[in-house]
Amino acid sequence: MVAQQPVTQDGPPQQAGPAEGDRRPRRAVSGDGPRFSHTAGAWIQTGFLVVIAVIALVPLVAIFVGTFQDGNDVIRRGMSFDVDLGGLSLVNYAMLFTDSGPYFRWFGNSLVLTVVQVVLTLLVSSFVAYGFAMYDFRGKSLWFVMVLLVMTVPFEMLMLPLYVQVNDMGLADTYTVIVLPFLAQAVTIFFFRQYFLGIPKDLLEAGRVDGVTEYGIFFRIVLPISKPAMAAMAILNGMICWNNFLWPLLVLRSPEKFTLPIGLNTLLTPYGNNYELLIIGAFFSLIPILVLFLAFQRYFIEGMTAGAVKG
Repeated sequence: MVAQQPVTQDGPPQQAGPAEGDRRPRRAVSGDGPRFSHTAGAWIQTGFLVVIAVIALVPLVAIFVGTFQDGNDVIRRGMSFDVDLGGLSLVNYAMLFTDSGPYFRWFGNSLVLTVVQVVLTLLVSSFVAYGFAMYDFRGKSLWFVMVLLVMTVPFEMLMLPLYVQVNDMGLADTYTVIVLPFLAQAVTIFFFRQYFLGIPKDLLEAGRVDGVTEYGIFFRIVLPISKPAMAAMAILNGMICWNNFLWPLLVLRSPEKFTLPIGLNTLLTPYGNNYELLIIGAFFSLIPILVLFLAFQRYFIEGMTAGAVKG
């Protein structure tokens, strides 16, 4: 038999140390540093947005205060918050609803034109953008480049030839000439095309397999998932149509067909200025745009943040 040699230990067992390549200096991690930095950044961002909001709201509050003042005093002294509270009254509001002349006719004309033009512009522009995004045809890239080039041309360059053309066609002094030339907006087409490119074409193929027509695919599949884009373009085109002044001023000649911007401009004449109606009328002209934004706010914000979230 072989005798077993006793095992002796000169000390406690040694733990295996790190490898030579892993011997790196360790850095202390503080849990308060990043958290404090994030909080400070959030406060700075919030403060900046508050300042921007105040700057944007000051003119609106000033014109609101001006609706309770005498119009001549507002024009002479300028709009400010240093007002005499005893001089505020509801006379201008009473005049607006009882003796404003054709103001509400102008308001109604602008409202109808804006609704019709926004609906038709969204429909036509989305059709064009859908074709660019989902179909392949000869000259597709060339036609899209032409759309982009139209975006670079200011309307003032097209205004005179367009005016001559509508006069030759006998469309002057009609609402048709205000709506028709702007149904296919280049900016709206570009925006819709970029949005439609993000829609999987598998959805369209599934619809075709189920026997859905091409129009059915557009109205039943594409449009329902394009509400954010529609909302954003509705707000943009609505603001443009509602505030449109130069083109209606050129083509409309009958006072009963004037839009609100033109009508408010007629209140300033060499024979007298109706500043009271001008100020309160300009303030009330903000209401439709505010309602439009509030109506599409949820979809608008969803469209602005949809590209930042990946599922």
